[in-house]
Amino acid sequence: MKNNDKPTFAMMLIAFVLLIFAVIAHFIWIILITLYHKINQMEKSETITKIAKALIEFNGKLSKISKDAKNPFFKSNYASLSNIQDAISKPLAECGLAYSQSPTGVNGLCTILIHAESGEYLMDSYTMPVSKPNDPQAVGSAITYAKRYALAGILGLNIDDDDDGNKASNKEVDKPVDKQWLNPGTEKWNSAIQALVDGFNLDVIKKKYQLSKENELKLQEEANKCKS
Repeated sequence: MKNNDKPTFAMMLIAFVLLIFAVIAHFIWIILITLYHKINQMEKSETITKIAKALIEFNGKLSKISKDAKNPFFKSNYASLSNIQDAISKPLAECGLAYSQSPTGVNGLCTILIHAESGEYLMDSYTMPVSKPNDPQAVGSAITYAKRYALAGILGLNIDDDDDGNKASNKEVDKPVDKQWLNPGTEKWNSAIQALVDGFNLDVIKKKYQLSKENELKLQEEANKCKS
């Protein structure tokens, strides 16, 4: 008489296969987690001692960056890209530091900070949301915007009004509000054009004002004319 309580060969085979799948799934999970942290982590040289000292020296030499441009939609001041570049050029050179920024991939920007003497470096990439990916002007504006914040992040610069963080964390910002219509020929329309020329995204404008499809196209056309 056979003992039905004993596992059959088929049951043992199934259990073995399930065990193998569980081990494989575990290793895949570890690999995915590792890749995720690697992608979302700043890349750097094996040592950063000298570049860190140079950054401390750089911040000691750097004068306050004037906020020469205005954001008409958030009613705040910010430092333009050209003003940032002018302010950091000399102290970077004096500290033996150099940087490079270049587009990469689809709407991406790679920023690298290098210490010339040691070869130590810090590098990070950022993918920018673009309202119209097929519009070269929109992509260019997004790149300009990203360059400002990438430089500010890697060098520790203050390029916006100090109360921007409070505005961003204010819960009232998220409450639905009745947005005004943005129409041609008004002062707000001209401010919107200037904001696009300065590198701000169209989505920023649409969050503050209602904009018809026809006027949206017209606004971009007028901004593109000002850029050319």
